[in-house]
Amino acid sequence: MSEGLGADQREHWRNVYARNPHMYGAEPSEAARHAARVWAERDARTVLELGAGHGRDALWLADQGLTVHATDFSATGLEQLSEAAEKRGLADRVTPHPHDAREPLPWDDASVDGVFAHMLLCMALSTEQIRALVGEVRRVLRPGGAFVYTVRHTGDAHYGAGTSHGDDIYEHGGFAVHFFGRELVGQLAEGWDLDEVHEFSEGELPRRLWRVTMSRPTG
Repeated sequence: MSEGLGADQREHWRNVYARNPHMYGAEPSEAARHAARVWAERDARTVLELGAGHGRDALWLADQGLTVHATDFSATGLEQLSEAAEKRGLADRVTPHPHDAREPLPWDDASVDGVFAHMLLCMALSTEQIRALVGEVRRVLRPGGAFVYTVRHTGDAHYGAGTSHGDDIYEHGGFAVHFFGRELVGQLAEGWDLDEVHEFSEGELPRRLWRVTMSRPTG
């Protein structure tokens, strides 16, 4: 992905959140509910959400008793998250972190019990950048911890539509999406225990997604 596309997408998301505060509502995603169930089975306490946006999932996860570190490259979204956490009495459980997914994660090795990324990996990231990010997730996740992520896949109606940026990245309506083939899911799971690849639909069109659950091996 070019630096220009990354900068354009950052500005696009800033404007989207500014125009549409809490655009995704307050209810958690089904993917976040799934992640919470997976983590409960593993006695998770501290988790990391990548691409938290205005925080609907981060806030709900904190409501479940988890300590949540929430990252996003949109300062506007994180400001909305912080305000909501204060109002709901969750400021001690939710910590926002401005972060660009193309950079290393600012956490120590094996320092979190779970990682969640709803639609973050299929943003305007190159395959190389996605691989690097998944490597960083593995580094900060404790052995036995679970990583749950969702991505739009190549069976989606918008795959191949709009402006092509190469590397299976297509821009439609101002949003650039990296559509995942099944082969890429398998490649990203190398060195992990791949627990589940679940196909589901969400929103208009509808969007076609995979929910992937994989664990860092304990051995």
